[in-house]
Amino acid sequence: MVNNTSLPPKAASSPGEGDAWAPLRERMFRTMWLAILGSNIGTWINDVAASWVMAERTGSPLMVAAVQSATTLPVVLFALAAGTLADIVDRRRYLMLTQAWMCVVALSLAALSHYQLLSPWGLVALTFAMGSGAAMAMPAQAAIVSELVPRPMLAPAVALNSIGINIARSIGPAVGGLIVARLGPPWAFALNAVSFSLMLFVLWRWRRAPLSAALPPEHFGTGLRAGLRYAARAGRLQAVLIKAGGFFVFASAATALLPLVVRQELHAGAGGYGLLLGCVGIGAIAGALWLPALRARYDRDHLVFMASLACAATLAGLAQIRHPWLLGAVMLVNGLAWITVLSSLQIAAQTAVPAWVRARALSLYIVVFSLGMAAGSLGWGALAQRSSIATALWVAAAGTVIAAFAVRRARIAGTEQLDLSPAGDWPQPALGTPVEHDRGPVLVTVQYRVEPAEHDAFLRLVCELGNVRRRDGAVMWGVAEDAATPGLWLEYFQVPSWLEHLRQHERVTADDRRLQHALRALHRDPQPPLVRHYVGGGATGGLPQAHSDI
Repeated sequence: MVNNTSLPPKAASSPGEGDAWAPLRERMFRTMWLAILGSNIGTWINDVAASWVMAERTGSPLMVAAVQSATTLPVVLFALAAGTLADIVDRRRYLMLTQAWMCVVALSLAALSHYQLLSPWGLVALTFAMGSGAAMAMPAQAAIVSELVPRPMLAPAVALNSIGINIARSIGPAVGGLIVARLGPPWAFALNAVSFSLMLFVLWRWRRAPLSAALPPEHFGTGLRAGLRYAARAGRLQAVLIKAGGFFVFASAATALLPLVVRQELHAGAGGYGLLLGCVGIGAIAGALWLPALRARYDRDHLVFMASLACAATLAGLAQIRHPWLLGAVMLVNGLAWITVLSSLQIAAQTAVPAWVRARALSLYIVVFSLGMAAGSLGWGALAQRSSIATALWVAAAGTVIAAFAVRRARIAGTEQLDLSPAGDWPQPALGTPVEHDRGPVLVTVQYRVEPAEHDAFLRLVCELGNVRRRDGAVMWGVAEDAATPGLWLEYFQVPSWLEHLRQHERVTADDRRLQHALRALHRDPQPPLVRHYVGGGATGGLPQAHSDI
């Protein structure tokens, strides 16, 4: 059996870990948080103006939904590539480029709208361009949170980002509706350009600490494959993606169809639309402040399930209720349900992966989120046009309930307890002769001696380690017992090159190290497990052999 007392202890909690407001005491996080808040407010103002212009000019549910989809579809197309870039280039310069692009697009919208040159399809095209900039920025913007606060503050920092998003959601639509009603859409688009300029200024002032790396950065293709490979082996991240897919495709019906409910069912104007969206934001802020108490009583999976049912109830209410004040109360609950799901999934996505692949993992979450929103918006718009707005909302409500029950088995609770910091103590191979980085493939073997009574425990642990090997770069893995010497086991795995094997050394986390200690406890030999490295591709055709202890 495994002697758990031999395992290294997990990291102790640090001051500020349970303080929801502690990250705001970090100057750079506070400055960036305020800049992102201003940018998000500008984006909501832009979205209100774009949706209202399309509804006013066409009156078509499908064209109004097309504006929403043009915002989110680029995320589906570009976010994964953006996440890869954000993990291998300087994030500060990269983010500055994306903010400059979106500032130019916002100024173009303002100018064309002012001179009455903005056609419906031109609006869709420029909205797509704006969404493309946002798609390229999102993974890097999410990943820099871990650079702005200490690790114990990561979860409250993510929660504060969610609060900021929903403060913007409460202020932006109301301000956007007032600006469109009083000043006109060109001013709304111009204010969005100002918000991007302020974000650009903050990024220019940020003195990002240089990251030291012993190995060269990954190439784009290699980095993209590494991110997908990691996601294929990371169970908690997969659970986040499953729950996200089950929720957002149906929850998007409220965002897509609310402008039509306001205009066609309530016969209200842009101000009424902005106020109802403001109710969503206020409910989200209240929910964010309430969430710490809820998380102390319920695990994250239960919260997501209950919030999904609450969201379904609000979709049904949006289908039936036509009294403005009652509808405002419904949208308050919708905002509370939305922030509960969004915050829970975002925290799980941030804390379920190590730093080296965080932007790529977050980009996958963003892709699922945006694909659900884009496909849902188009689908609900098309259904509303073919049948009625109420029918589309009722179908979405029923789908939300079914999905909530269908994804309950996917578990996201406990990601904060994972210790994914670099272990930093996996010894480098002792080489007889230097090995070039591009040499490969590399075959690594690890020899264990295990008592027959402990075979089951050994196989369970070594298979878990095999998943780690493949997650971090191995293209092949296996384990076998010597037929002539029972109890002599050989673990073997292959990576494409010597450089990729060195990356495996860098990617070992503290939790991975604990697993290796557990395997060592089953190794019945005075010497550590014998490790051999066989490297192909040598100039002489030989296979140089290196030794180390893992």
